[in-house]
Amino acid sequence: MGNRSGKRTGPRRGQLAAGLAFAVALSAGSGLQAQGLCADDRVTVMGDWGQARFRVEVADDRQEQARGLMQVESMPTMAGMLFVYPRPQSVSFWMENTLIPLDMIFAQEDGTIAKVHAEAVPLDRTPIPGGSDDIKYVLEINGGLAEQLGIEAGDIMQHPSIGPDPVAPCPEPE
Repeated sequence: MGNRSGKRTGPRRGQLAAGLAFAVALSAGSGLQAQGLCADDRVTVMGDWGQARFRVEVADDRQEQARGLMQVESMPTMAGMLFVYPRPQSVSFWMENTLIPLDMIFAQEDGTIAKVHAEAVPLDRTPIPGGSDDIKYVLEINGGLAEQLGIEAGDIMQHPSIGPDPVAPCPEPE
């Protein structure tokens, strides 16, 4: 994502279908390691339903995490923000100044998804807890997309920051 201005262009008609087709294509046993798809600006989510790859902006310091996706008017379909915390902890989010509905995917230190909160309501100040005290990563994506793809608790996230013992480790550079 990279653009901190708050202005983002949204998906055009047909991009959702193309993005979902891309996600399904990844599920055909393609092997992320073989394709070199593990990168700082990518998160891959894997489950019984297949795999989906999201282009992400990483929020790994307090200032980036406090801003999150506030004031963002739209976001491309297969995009999001990955919050990376220094240690597993209890986390809670709200949607104040967030203009688009989001799905929040809470994951543990090894990348296992602990909870999916669907369709967080824009501008709502109601706290959205991660559900446990061992959350280290939160992936925010467009509202409703987790359900469309089949993402649920027990699925796995892959990203270079996940560890020290990730369920789906990134390959060592060759």
